[in-house]
Amino acid sequence: MIQCIVTGILLGGLYSMIGIGMSLVFGIMGLTNLAHGDLMILATYISLVMTRALGCNLIVSVIVSVVVMCVLGFVIQQFLVNKVMDKGEAPALLVTFGLSIFLSNLMLKIFSADNQSINNSLSSKNVVTTDVLSISASYLTSFIIACVIIIGLSLVMQKTNFGRAIRATSDDTMAAELMGVNTKLAYAAAMVICMGITAIAGTLVGSTFVFYPSSGTQYLIIAFGVVVIGGMGSLFGTLIGGIVLGVAQIVGGYIFGSGVQMLIAYIVLLVILALRPNGLFAASAVRK
Repeated sequence: MIQCIVTGILLGGLYSMIGIGMSLVFGIMGLTNLAHGDLMILATYISLVMTRALGCNLIVSVIVSVVVMCVLGFVIQQFLVNKVMDKGEAPALLVTFGLSIFLSNLMLKIFSADNQSINNSLSSKNVVTTDVLSISASYLTSFIIACVIIIGLSLVMQKTNFGRAIRATSDDTMAAELMGVNTKLAYAAAMVICMGITAIAGTLVGSTFVFYPSSGTQYLIIAFGVVVIGGMGSLFGTLIGGIVLGVAQIVGGYIFGSGVQMLIAYIVLLVILALRPNGLFAASAVRK
């Protein structure tokens, strides 16, 4: 049982990485990005091409993936989402839904439906191996990266002029504009940050699990579960939500069998929603 709990906590770090971008965009723009999972899988394929076809190491692949996804995030926000943000939530939601369908079919056309994975030295290593406990290097790396990103983002949002501009935009768009904040640019910056984090998450996912072009839906559901448990818009809550979901999945699989482990995780999600409809730490993503 100790092994299950520890593994679940570390897996929760990876899950929180998947959910951070969605939480950030929702906290700042109030937008539920339905293309989040497919954008992450696109980043995963970029890292796959860099490592397998071009022979780059994983660090170089992550850097290239982050740069490409940041540029793509800026383009998506400036030329798609910003065009419809003023027309209400539904048009923006439909734009991200259409983007999700487009990306999924594009990846299927380019990469085929075969399962893929990114080879790396961490996936087969344990940093701790005893009779009662083993800790995966891959899971531990994901957990540490998630903590560093959440702490770093929180500091940026609280301590910098950029962060204060983002906070002002999140709190009251009209007031922020009267203060001289370019809210459209603030939204674009939020999407760029989101895509950078999503690129890192995609590479970690591809290094840990197999993936295919339609995996985006699976990870969108995980991201949604993480941010709903933690509280839509809370960075710290995203980490806690990932841990809760990861522990519920692993412990549930240990008790009831691996075939129902995700079902157990989402039953826990429903119970938390029944008790805390706004999540455990509902707050603005730019504040926590």
